[in-house]
Amino acid sequence: MFRLAHLSDPHLGPLPRLRTMEFASKRVIGYVNWRRNRMRSLAGPVLGNLVEDVLAHAPDHIAVTGDLMNLGLPGEIIAARDWLEAFGPPDRITVIPGNHDAYVPGALRKALVAWAPYATGDHGTPPGRVIFPFLRRRGPVAIIALSSARASAPFMATGHVDSSVLPALHDELVRARRDGLFRVVLIHHPPTINATNWHKRLVGSGRIRAVLREAGAELVLHGHTHVDSHVEIDGGDKPIPVIGVPSASNTPGGHKPAARYNIFEIGGEPGAWHCHMTERGYAGPGSEIGIIRERKIW
Repeated sequence: MFRLAHLSDPHLGPLPRLRTMEFASKRVIGYVNWRRNRMRSLAGPVLGNLVEDVLAHAPDHIAVTGDLMNLGLPGEIIAARDWLEAFGPPDRITVIPGNHDAYVPGALRKALVAWAPYATGDHGTPPGRVIFPFLRRRGPVAIIALSSARASAPFMATGHVDSSVLPALHDELVRARRDGLFRVVLIHHPPTINATNWHKRLVGSGRIRAVLREAGAELVLHGHTHVDSHVEIDGGDKPIPVIGVPSASNTPGGHKPAARYNIFEIGGEPGAWHCHMTERGYAGPGSEIGIIRERKIW
């Protein structure tokens, strides 16, 4: 039995002190939002307790689907790298970026250089580069990572996956199926219809669904919405579960679900896979971390 943990959107804080010149961009909007909303929702040791609970359940691998940062500040990039190193070694954790990791032009490139050991496929990449999609084989599981992160205009949080990477995504999915692997696709923005508001959508999500419909996959994991969700999309010969998770740092009592993560127990073989999901986190104000729900995925 292979155990895969999934968490997302830690939005690590506190924010480093902003220099005057760093306010002269989209960051000023994000900073105001941080002060009004995120700063309150990230009060207390919520994320630290959740991470401890993840590690206590000893997953074989951990997927983090983006938004480690808030404003893409240089200090946040380093803090996120330090957090990852404290969480676990690169061969046990796979990271993809979210829209907040690409908050302003140039931030994403610098972040991926710093986080490269956690965002590199089994065959590596040229020095100083991270290339999507990449694949990591762990036991019976193929983890196929996409990036939907791109700097967007003020008041926008859209995602985009370049059409040029879709043939490689298709090939990785087909190759993993031929190798008899349980295929898990990681992406920050949900590739489903009406998953979020227009200004937060995944632009061109139909192209992603078309590849998944043709090549197939067993599971798609995402973040971005800060809510728990489970929908299915067409996978050709079978539906593909698409599962989102709330922010890993959201304090109980807010307007979005409190911090949670999922554990997927994967076993079986091609044509007879079985996957059981356990959702763990805070049920509400004053609660301890525990089981929220369990469900059979396959």
